[in-house]
Amino acid sequence: MNSAAANAGKNFVSSHPQWWMGLMLLSLHAALAWGIEEWWTRAFLLAHIGLFLMWQPVWRGEGDIEPRYAVLVVVVGAFLAIGNNWWLMAVWLAVLFGLIGGSVPGIAGRGQRLVATLAALYLLSLLLMWVVPQLFVGLGQNDALVMLVRYGLPVLPLAILLMHVETRRSEEPIAVDLFYSVILFLLVVALVLGSFVIKEVSRGSYPLALAQTLFVIALLLIVISWLWNPHGGFSGIGHMLSRYLMSLGLPFERWVQRLSELAEEESQPQRFVSLALQHMLELPWVMGVDWSARLGQGEFGKRTKHFSEFSVQDLRLKIYTRWSLSPALLLHLKLLTQMVGHFYEAKRREQIQRQNAYTQAIYETGARLTHDVKNLLQSLRSLCSAVDTSGTDQAAELQALMQRQLPQITQRLSATLDKLQAPQEADSSQVDAALWWESLTQRHSGRNIQFNVDGPAPDIMLPAELFDSITDNLIDNALRKPAGGEKLQVRVTFSPALGGTLTVCDNGAAINRSVAAELFDAPVASHTGLGVGLYHAAKQANLLGYRLALAANEPGRVCFMLTREGGGGSRAAGSS
Repeated sequence: MNSAAANAGKNFVSSHPQWWMGLMLLSLHAALAWGIEEWWTRAFLLAHIGLFLMWQPVWRGEGDIEPRYAVLVVVVGAFLAIGNNWWLMAVWLAVLFGLIGGSVPGIAGRGQRLVATLAALYLLSLLLMWVVPQLFVGLGQNDALVMLVRYGLPVLPLAILLMHVETRRSEEPIAVDLFYSVILFLLVVALVLGSFVIKEVSRGSYPLALAQTLFVIALLLIVISWLWNPHGGFSGIGHMLSRYLMSLGLPFERWVQRLSELAEEESQPQRFVSLALQHMLELPWVMGVDWSARLGQGEFGKRTKHFSEFSVQDLRLKIYTRWSLSPALLLHLKLLTQMVGHFYEAKRREQIQRQNAYTQAIYETGARLTHDVKNLLQSLRSLCSAVDTSGTDQAAELQALMQRQLPQITQRLSATLDKLQAPQEADSSQVDAALWWESLTQRHSGRNIQFNVDGPAPDIMLPAELFDSITDNLIDNALRKPAGGEKLQVRVTFSPALGGTLTVCDNGAAINRSVAAELFDAPVASHTGLGVGLYHAAKQANLLGYRLALAANEPGRVCFMLTREGGGGSRAAGSS
């Protein structure tokens, strides 16, 4: 219950900042409008400081602050309450004006912007109409002005309290632009001091001195605005200031440029991190770096008592600096470490991808060679079957068959072993189409295969290794398929069209749609093999200018076609 109440109180404080601003301004008005000598005015000033801490945009009002900052707050509050005078109040009002004015550019809501504008108007009016005249000795106060200040100005804080402003989320901080706050503070200080100096030197009236100071400041602002971006040959103060501010980031820019160069030069992640962090020592505020990761660790430079720890995924860094880092430099250094960490992770992923590619190459080469060996084994089984089924009267024919097939099998086995030496190279040796077809029919004689030739094939040369490998693979796959209760029939057709076209068909079951979509683009699931036979066959065909395609995919009619690139045949979408 206590925790819930505390959270509710924190949300109430952070979600209604205009209430605390209005109460803060009212307590400040009570502390200043009737003088600062009485004891009760100092009590209102202490209340004003407490309400300021509830509203202030520097720290989150509902969060805890460090002890050193708490001591600073107590010291400042005691100094304002005990040693207060009109000069100190003038400085404090200028600070409040700078804080409120500096938050206006970061406010998106129209209501909140109106609240900040009313508060800034109240502070400036109270400062110029009441506090600054108190700085002049012997300056009398007009009764009408006193009544206006005491009973008229509180209307602005009361309007802030009564205004309906959209509730701000508790996690949304109030953004204060430091540059705007400093500029507004300096303008108010210049206005107050200018009015004071002109009044004391000229011995004139205070309103006239204030008007003269406002005129001079307005004239200076007009001149500065023209010099900021003039239309003549002068480049302008804005350009000079931008160039100066950009020069402050040159060490960072050089380091980022060197980091990108190292990312292109170094492929090892641990060496890349080592060189990048060594180069970080060139930054003026970095004295030493200690890093550790899964792949290694290291230390460079020297250690100091000031350090900051960062962690980016697997990489952990401890950076030692010359002095205690400001919030801006800490954010700067955090950006540097995140860049190193992301580059390191990218290098580590590249290393893993290289290892996976190497493993994949080994796997694909082994799978392709396994299919070649299976095809050779099938050819040897066919020869063994011919030997077992032949009689003594067929000895001459058997000897002729052996003389034709054994050299071919030896040549194919030699080509298979050569792939181990150069797995990316394809054997492009040519053979006469008629001789290749005769060898194919003899090699698979005795099996349930129909061989057809669609017309004569004069003077057609074929890559023997490609056609042997793909034909044996397709025949072996077809003979292993279920026929759906019918007798399995495999038909191999060769056509001289387009320089030689081979078609292998069967009456088995159709190929599943999802499998057919990736049949020639990636390894697929297989119950009888490795699932990469047709994938490697298609890659081998592409290397030699041919294309392997699924020409038909229907129940009872599944056909594969091997033809030259640009020829007939297309992959059909099969139905499961």
